[in-house]
Amino acid sequence: MKKVLLALTALTLLATGAEARTWAEIKKSGTVKVATEGAFPPFNLMKGKTPTGFEVELAEALGKQLGLKVQWTVLPFDSLLIGLNQDRYDFVIASHGITPERQKAVDFSSPHYCTGGAIVTRPGGPLTAKALAGKSVAVQVGTTYLENVRKVPGVRDVKTFPKDTDAQAALMAGRVDAWVGDKFTGLDLVKAQKGKVVQGELLFREKIGMAVKKGNATLLGELNAALSKAQANGTYAKLSKQYFGQDVRCR
Repeated sequence: MKKVLLALTALTLLATGAEARTWAEIKKSGTVKVATEGAFPPFNLMKGKTPTGFEVELAEALGKQLGLKVQWTVLPFDSLLIGLNQDRYDFVIASHGITPERQKAVDFSSPHYCTGGAIVTRPGGPLTAKALAGKSVAVQVGTTYLENVRKVPGVRDVKTFPKDTDAQAALMAGRVDAWVGDKFTGLDLVKAQKGKVVQGELLFREKIGMAVKKGNATLLGELNAALSKAQANGTYAKLSKQYFGQDVRCR
């Protein structure tokens, strides 16, 4: 998915002087602290008070491979990278698109899936970037979807919402002409709404990664190694097919 573009100055100013926990410190503690949004199904969502979803299960699998327990923190999306720079947790897995702007503020793992920003509309609505001219579009605030919709010529109005599910609800209620979000989330919405919405073209493609504090090379190396192992031993493919019916790794 997602998402950006928290001001880099804000991320820098809010960072603490403390150092992020190294891999050795995390391993010694026996617990890795992980943050997610919990409001971006099917990647991360809440089941009661417990986070679940593809990314949550993937992080749990990586933790198991590394011999660690996973301790979860759930926060609004636009707070996640700020909290990371304040050393509130060790890494974030919340469908962050890997962008040059974000790479100035945090370090990203190898991509844990590839996706794109898709147009979803009611039958008869706009299905292409060109067709968005003169239309209103719903997106989640702070996301790469917002940034890319703003680049489309002629869009009449871009309405932002605190959660992606709120943006989807605006489409379903007829308050906007289209919603732009993750293509897999869009496919889930189309399936759930049974003909009430349809998915159009992709506005852009992106790679999604886990974020660690800038310079935390030892943890980044372990995460990349664990992800590579999960993709090689079938763990990743099993989870991916469970949630999406296909393997969503980057090719």
